[in-house]
Amino acid sequence: MADTAVRESAPGLGAVRRPPRRPRGVRTLSTGDRVTVVLMVAVPTLVVVGLVWGPALATVLLSFTDWNGIGNIADINPVGWENYRNATTNYPPFGPAIEHNIIWLVVFFFGPTLLGILLAVVLDRELRGSRIYQSIFFMPVVLSLALVGFIWQLIYSRDQGLLNAVLGTETDWFGDPDVNLWAVLVAAGWRHTGYIMLLYLAGLKAVDPALREAAAVDGAGEVRTFLRVIWPVMRPVNVVVLVITVIESLRAFDIAWVINKGRNGLELISTLVTQNVIGEASRVGFGSALATIMIAISTVFIVIYLVQVMREQR
Repeated sequence: MADTAVRESAPGLGAVRRPPRRPRGVRTLSTGDRVTVVLMVAVPTLVVVGLVWGPALATVLLSFTDWNGIGNIADINPVGWENYRNATTNYPPFGPAIEHNIIWLVVFFFGPTLLGILLAVVLDRELRGSRIYQSIFFMPVVLSLALVGFIWQLIYSRDQGLLNAVLGTETDWFGDPDVNLWAVLVAAGWRHTGYIMLLYLAGLKAVDPALREAAAVDGAGEVRTFLRVIWPVMRPVNVVVLVITVIESLRAFDIAWVINKGRNGLELISTLVTQNVIGEASRVGFGSALATIMIAISTVFIVIYLVQVMREQR
């Protein structure tokens, strides 16, 4: 017994060292678990790089070339900033497209976004049948903008449309360049309102009820409580909604393309990109320059969102 104790306490006397004890609650991953973790990280990363970052980088590089989409890569010639200069100075649809995207953003922000906030505040009061109302307002969100365009064609049709039947007019709402942009904004806003409502409704559900109770004890009304207490608490949701609204306004494409291929009063940056890249013109380099402009504008708001997220994590 004494010899055993000496050997265990004196490693220098030839005793076999015991492996260090593993802390409780810590377990090493098996080979299968490691393979699973690697695949879970590697596969989504490869998909994102291959389908998002790769094409985005290729778009930026092609924007400095004169490639027309035909021929070998060796036939591509660099042209520097010529595509950007032509887009901003010698391309007539570019100005209206920028103007329409700005109008789209302003209308979305002061129309569907504010309406979505109002609906969220009202439905958060747990009114009778609020679940039914939520489903009704959210239903357009699950529809694509292309399908929304087809649905609203039944309303805006000049001969058999519901709106003309009610107003007693024969206006071509989707064909008249003086009104078609506003008609499209109403249709797109119908879908966007439900999306914003859902985001703010989720944010309101997460607000601590103690804040409302404290404001009520201090004698604050509902409007003042929302503006002074609830609204500042929902700052992360506000940033997300702002970024989403901007990006939705910039990438608006489906409904304008379905109606008239983005022409005749519905010029948008996204439709100009499509017309030049896969249209009859087949100017891939020039279309890539337009797409790069979209990427640059979107990146500004994405960076703002990421900075806000990092601040919240800190």
